[in-house]
Amino acid sequence: MYSTGMCPYCVQAERLLRAKGVGEIAKIRVDLDPPRRIEMMQKTGRRTVPQIYIGGEHVGGYDDLVALDRDGKLDPLLSGGAAEGAGAAGL
Repeated sequence: MYSTGMCPYCVQAERLLRAKGVGEIAKIRVDLDPPRRIEMMQKTGRRTVPQIYIGGEHVGGYDDLVALDRDGKLDPLLSGGAAEGAGAAGL
């Protein structure tokens, strides 16, 4: 998960994922590593954080994550893919 240290949506995304049983979330802090923000923007086409990957698949930001959960699609995605790790190669 691409994130920053002061992002409330990043905190909420992490809270939701932990509630779903995700044990480890690898975070890429784009505020501490500016080239990673450029990488994030190139990969996702978005400038905002969080940008969340599950099993190598970009699912979007916090609102997208909540929409997946509301539609009943988050649990299958978490159980079918790599439910641990975050960022470019995981959750």
